[in-house]
Amino acid sequence: MTHARGPLFIAAAATAGLLLSACGSETGGTATPATTSDTSTAASETTTSSTKATTSGSVPPVAGSDVTAPGTKLKVGARAVIPYTLSDKSGTMAVTLTAIEQGAKEDLAKFGDKAKNITPFYLRVRVENLSGTDLSYTSVSLRGVGADGKGTGVIISGDTEKCDSISAPRAFTTAGAFYETCVLSGAPDGLKVAGAEYNRAEYTKSPIVWES
Repeated sequence: MTHARGPLFIAAAATAGLLLSACGSETGGTATPATTSDTSTAASETTTSSTKATTSGSVPPVAGSDVTAPGTKLKVGARAVIPYTLSDKSGTMAVTLTAIEQGAKEDLAKFGDKAKNITPFYLRVRVENLSGTDLSYTSVSLRGVGADGKGTGVIISGDTEKCDSISAPRAFTTAGAFYETCVLSGAPDGLKVAGAEYNRAEYTKSPIVWES
């Protein structure tokens, strides 16, 4: 599968907020002021992997009426049917938030002191190709939210040993092909990530929300 190994960063958007950047397994970084915006920057590099997409049989194309409407609220474990169009890639995916797992604070050791008041949470995601079109190397990103449905005040990007963020493999081109990935999220100590939202394209103003 293809690993999205972009810059790791944490920003405490709701507090004093310092931005920590690091590459690979380095523990150092440069701290710069974070904006008050709760919008994360998606910066990822695509690398090649020999792992192929798993297929689960033939799935017919999805009709427009089957697409999940903006603003839909789902339970963790339910799937959303999402249209995808970016550059030369176009099709329909099924996105399922399968679990929200709380990680250990030690998992963020590479971020140093900037992460000492942050608890990591792992959004486990399953992505399936429903349209049978070429969706190789695409990626789907969810944003963790608190119990109130709002952002946790922490912007965190990258991956850890317990949460491997990947994009679609080269073989993600047929109906029924799927892969599983993890989205790293975080919350200040004492709070938790209780749900997630998809807020891209036509869902920007009215995201799809998964709730525990």
